[in-house]
Amino acid sequence: MNIKNLSFDQNGLIPAIVQDAGTGNVLTLAYMNKESLQKTIETDETWFFSRSRQELWNKGETSGNKQKINKISYDCDADALLVQVTPLGPACHKGEETCFHNNLYENEAPSQDIIPQVVAKIKERRENPVDGSYTNYLFNEGLDKILKKIGEESTEVIIGAKNNDKQEITSEIADLTYHTLVLMELLHVSIKDIKDELKNRHIETDKKNKL
Repeated sequence: MNIKNLSFDQNGLIPAIVQDAGTGNVLTLAYMNKESLQKTIETDETWFFSRSRQELWNKGETSGNKQKINKISYDCDADALLVQVTPLGPACHKGEETCFHNNLYENEAPSQDIIPQVVAKIKERRENPVDGSYTNYLFNEGLDKILKKIGEESTEVIIGAKNNDKQEITSEIADLTYHTLVLMELLHVSIKDIKDELKNRHIETDKKNKL
């Protein structure tokens, strides 16, 4: 669809829901006009229209907390956008990850993808060490220590599987996953790198086999 076919309101605006492509968290609700949407597409960064200042603004232009575009979708009426991004810092001007950090009502704990949250915490520990942190201990010890722990946890996974104990193997796989994520951070391997590799191996291979 062409931008001009979207349904903008009487003020020439369309609401844009910004979502973290990794965690699924809704980061903010902002508005775009045709010009800011076009700039968003051209630069692969979010641009919005400020209703209070009546001007375009580029998220992170002064703070550095930019949002890199992954995907832009529109709803069934073409009058709202879903903008999926990779955030390069907090979305909220108050320093919070998301503008929606105040709860009005909560029936139960939300189901969220915990892996990106653990990755973010590991990265934070590496950039801002905390005394007594086990993650920082691993980084301080270095590659050989991390590899040793991965080897130990791999063995524990095998033992748990041989014992046919669901709780044991669940716990051991969680330990192995955590230490693998620490290794990935050390060697600058991202979750996206792993997803892309799996996609290339399985999804793209399946497509070729169907040809």
